[in-house]
Amino acid sequence: MGKGKLVVLGSINADHILNVRQFPQPGETVIGSQYNVAFGGKGANQAVAAGRSGADISFIACVGSDDIGERIRKQLASDHIDTRPVEAIADMTTGVALIFVNAEAENMIGIDAGANKALTPAYLDRYQQQIVEASALLMQLESPLESVIAAARLARQHNTQVILNPAPACELPDTLLSLVDIITPNETEAEKLTGVKVTSEDDAARAAQVLHDKGIATVMITLGSKGVWLSQQGQGKNVPGFKVRAVDTIAAGDTFNGALVTALLEDKPMDTAVRFAHAAAAIAVTRAGAQASVPWRHEIDDFLAHQES
Repeated sequence: MGKGKLVVLGSINADHILNVRQFPQPGETVIGSQYNVAFGGKGANQAVAAGRSGADISFIACVGSDDIGERIRKQLASDHIDTRPVEAIADMTTGVALIFVNAEAENMIGIDAGANKALTPAYLDRYQQQIVEASALLMQLESPLESVIAAARLARQHNTQVILNPAPACELPDTLLSLVDIITPNETEAEKLTGVKVTSEDDAARAAQVLHDKGIATVMITLGSKGVWLSQQGQGKNVPGFKVRAVDTIAAGDTFNGALVTALLEDKPMDTAVRFAHAAAAIAVTRAGAQASVPWRHEIDDFLAHQES
């Protein structure tokens, strides 16, 4: 990919997090604890992961014209992110995510997009030069789909590599998938995109081939504690992660994506980049919260050095 600039296009949310022993059933009330409000959104989480990992990064996103939106913009800037393309949208609220975390560190999330809906193709037009001049564009699916497609098309026209984390899970048109260079679904998202239920490495290989057939050169299916199924041009293998005691998995995938692209932009080989991303995600799951759990570069390097000693 070559050393260069990263652009993240995506969502910003205020996360309202409540820990519960087990998820409530319909009609059931459960007692929770450790309620807190944290800054999140898949786009922002991935931007923070890249910024703290050392990327030269700008972030195209929207917040509401409210106090929490301004606080989020200041926090993003402190995470080494160029926030000039992050606008406060008049008469809109910052996006909100309501999150339950159970005793097994699994999570359930409901989202109100808020100002994220304002990231339209017209909004994107104001910042298209950011994508034109970038080496890589990283996106997710909490922004309007037409904007994701428009950004991918612009990136392809100007030889900017497109990395798509297809989350939250949904079906996607082949017109978008054909513009993607690297895709990073989890098992659920891979099944949604391919129709292949991923419960084994053979399943992962079949799902990856479906995505290769749609024009995507590199497929990474994240398998949680089992690591990542990495398939390049149809050649697949498992790249194991690190064993840690998980506390909260909310931003694990986002941390993986942001760190992965940062490492690739530093010309690291793919296996090395995946290992770097695994390390960042492993640190994140040992901490509570979304962006609060994302490690800095020196922490990742120290973790890897400890693993190798």
